[in-house]
Amino acid sequence: MLKGAFQVKRVAKYFCTMTTGASLSRIISLLEAFAPIKYAESWDNVGLLIEPHCKSLNINKILLTNDLTEPVMQEAIEKSTNMIIAYHPPIFAPLKRIIQADWKQRIVSMCLAESIAVYSPHTAWDVVPGGINEWLACALPYKNMTPIRLLSNCSEPNVGLGRIFSTSLMLKEAIAAVQEHIGLDVHVAFGNRHTLKTKIITVAVCAGSGSSLLRGVKADLYITGEMSHHELIEANQNNVSVILCNHSNSERGFLKLFQTKLQEILKNDCEIIISDKDTDPLVTFPKAESKSQIEIS
Repeated sequence: MLKGAFQVKRVAKYFCTMTTGASLSRIISLLEAFAPIKYAESWDNVGLLIEPHCKSLNINKILLTNDLTEPVMQEAIEKSTNMIIAYHPPIFAPLKRIIQADWKQRIVSMCLAESIAVYSPHTAWDVVPGGINEWLACALPYKNMTPIRLLSNCSEPNVGLGRIFSTSLMLKEAIAAVQEHIGLDVHVAFGNRHTLKTKIITVAVCAGSGSSLLRGVKADLYITGEMSHHELIEANQNNVSVILCNHSNSERGFLKLFQTKLQEILKNDCEIIISDKDTDPLVTFPKAESKSQIEIS
């Protein structure tokens, strides 16, 4: 009797945790309510990029990833997902054919074969309130946060590129706070007259590759994913310190925040998971450890 009751409870628990799913059109509508694709940069390729041939595709499980690589694609198949939200668009340059010789074309082919839809928000997520740039900026205590550049085609407040704000802490505290926020190491380029004890008052942030937006912005500190050697020299000579997180590491942590947000707006109708295979292509080898790590591998 006890055993049977236990089995009933297990079955009841299983069915209670099952998701009812949501239509692809409903999910896209909710995604674009959060970050309208009209806010994306004109050069970008955003929105629904792959739509399987299915009249009424019901989405039960969504995989969130920063980059849709082949390991992530295989993970999506193994975990029975039927939608992938990839921050960076996996289709950017036009494809002239879908064959197995190229990794991006193989991904498109697998998505179509497995009936997996793919949506990419990219720069639409960058500009909206509560998006990626605000997530990265929130690594530090802030006041008076505004976009560095407002969108010209938008009348909504606080929609724009990058973020700039006031703070009050030493550079070493800012470095530690960013490391804690992204959970990873960072690279630092010091302004000419800066030390670890320099007081930071104004901070400018741009996730990803921020050099073109940050160039000439008056601040004590830039936080971004990547900048070239010459762009770093230019910032340092203007007495601006720079924290570099690596391109995708300045973005990927937002997925955990968005996972919760999407679960709320979908009312838990879909299971939403974050990819375990999505990682930054760069790996940092500390000098003291690099020899032993290479020998072990």
